[in-house]
This record gives sequence, C-alpha cells and structure tokens, in this order.
Amino acid sequence: MLETTIAAIRPADETAMAAARELHGRLTKPAGSLGALEELSVRLAGLAGACPPPLPEPAAVAIFAGDHGVHAQGVSPWPQEVTGQMIGNFLAGGAVVNAFARQAGASVTVVDVGVATPLPVQPAAEAAVLDPSVPRLVVACVRRGTRDLAVTEALTRDEALAAVRTGIQIADELIDAGAGILLTGDMGIGNTTPAAALIAAFTGADALDTTGRGTGVDDPTYAHKVGVVRAALARHAPDPADPLGVLAAVGGLEHAALAGLILGAAARRTPVLLDGVIAVSAALAAAAFAPDAVSAMVAGHRSAEPGATLALRHLGLDPLIDLGLRLGEGTGALLALPVVTGAVRVLHEVATFDSAGVAEK
Repeated sequence: MLETTIAAIRPADETAMAAARELHGRLTKPAGSLGALEELSVRLAGLAGACPPPLPEPAAVAIFAGDHGVHAQGVSPWPQEVTGQMIGNFLAGGAVVNAFARQAGASVTVVDVGVATPLPVQPAAEAAVLDPSVPRLVVACVRRGTRDLAVTEALTRDEALAAVRTGIQIADELIDAGAGILLTGDMGIGNTTPAAALIAAFTGADALDTTGRGTGVDDPTYAHKVGVVRAALARHAPDPADPLGVLAAVGGLEHAALAGLILGAAARRTPVLLDGVIAVSAALAAAAFAPDAVSAMVAGHRSAEPGATLALRHLGLDPLIDLGLRLGEGTGALLALPVVTGAVRVLHEVATFDSAGVAEK
C-alpha cells in the first residue's frame, strides 16, 4: 500500500497554476492585492490540476491518538491516562477541537492508533463518516503505546509501517466519503518529545532548537527533555533518507499515521491542512517518502513550539495564521480553514474586469 501510494503522488500541474495566475490578473482587484491568498489558490489549482480548483469542502478532521514510552522519562507533567480520557472528551463534543469544528462545519474522526490505557468509550455501531454533528471513533491500535525511545527504538519497522498504512486508509475513507480537504489532529501525552526528535532528524537541527515546552513544563523539566531528545538522536542516529526507519526509531504511532494521512491525501490530489508541531513533524516524514507530497500541504498556523517553525522552513511552507497556539488536536488548522476556503472561492466567484464592465488600469 505505501509503495503504490507514493507512486501515485505527482508534481503540481504547472498548466493549472499558470491558468490560476492568469485568472487572478483578470479579476476585479489590483494585481497581488490578496497577498498570500493568491499564491495559495495557485498552489491548490496545481494540486487539483484544474483552474479553479474545487472548493475545499466538506472538511474532515482526523485526530490520531497514541501514547509514548518516553513518558516514563518525566518529559510531561500530565499522566498518560489523559490521552484516553481526552478521546472520551472528543467523542462527547467537549474539547476545543469540537467547538472549532462545529464553527467550521467539519466532521471529526478520532483514530486510536496506539493508546496505552483502555478507552472510556466504544465505537458507535453506525457512525457516519462525514457527519459534522457526531464525532466518530475508529479503533486501529497498532500497539498499546510506543517503547521508550530513550532506551530502545520506539517502534519496529513493521509497527511504523502499520501506522503509516492506517493513515493512508483513513485518508482514502474520508475522501471516498466526499471530503474536499483533510485537517490533521493529534492527541498523545508526551508527543512533543518524539516530534522534536523527528524534526531534528529530518532537518539536522540541534535538539535545543527543536524541543519546546509542550504543555508548559518548567525549566528543569525542559532541560531534561532536551537532553532526552539529544541522547535519543545520538543513540539511534536516524537516517533522514530512511523515513520509515526514522519513524520507528524516534517517532510515535500518531506521527506515523499522520504521515500516512498526508501521503494518502497527496496521492488523491486532496489538500491537507496541517495543524501544529506534531503535524509538521509528520509532514517532514511524508516529504522524505515523497517530496511531491508537499504540494498537498497547507500550513494552517505557526505553533508556539520552536521546532514547528524549523520544520515549516524546511518544507518551504508559510503558515496562514500565527496566534501563539500550542494545543494541538487540530485547533489551529480549523481556525485557518476559512482562509483556505476564501482563497479558492475568489477564483470561483469574483468577476473579471470584462464581465463586470469595470475599467482596468
């Protein structure tokens, strides 16, 4: 599945991009007056191979949840049980991601790809794939949390591959149900530690520059966390040319699944709106698997985690909003969704100078 997915990913369509640029030049507005929105719409035309590209709707958030053996190193003050408890909150509609999803009319799919503790809820027997009113649970647990990356590889290659395949399958399922854009979400206590390690592995940056405070750890815990990331990189020496090996050595199950979601969407020429540092660390892995997958990626926001900015720079992506967010869940991506929709809607609905009878400069 991974090989066929990668083989289906193609470069952006230059003809469609040129047509979008030409159309922007004829719309009733000064050239370039919509700034970054114009280039975003051009990129989306290149992804779709059409001008104008399809409106990015309906929107589907996929929240991948997993736990981490490195939690035993004291990198987070939150108990690991919170991961499973938050899944219950997502499904009850009580989390921030639910509030933002309701505002955006987006569906929410929660995927247990590696939660360590028993879930407080069970999957609904008849849950509609894209129902924006009812969050859906998919149980696709590869293993009950990763191993401690400070001691050994977090995953075997087969486990990492299984998680990537899960992400591809979820992308296919959501797109087959009619989703026009996928939004990344994540949940996993301690997951900013493997994210920092992944970003360092793929960008070559130092652990001090890729590691942030996550849920807001104090100075001693932060220094310890940096040391854990640095030691894990030294122990495993992950090779960025081997993205599956990097995910296995220092990644998480939700990171691997998100990489698969991005690859699956790129293969289907469907945009993926990236959330925060977990998503962009996964995006680095997706780009290492298939460089042309970047054409499907839209950076929703700039996470307050320092590694996120490094990862976005490495990918050549500029975030749409910058609000100092560091919650995860898909919250920043949902806030950026109207910006993406607006960029495309301009190409669909704004009149040209000729059709509107407006004189040009």
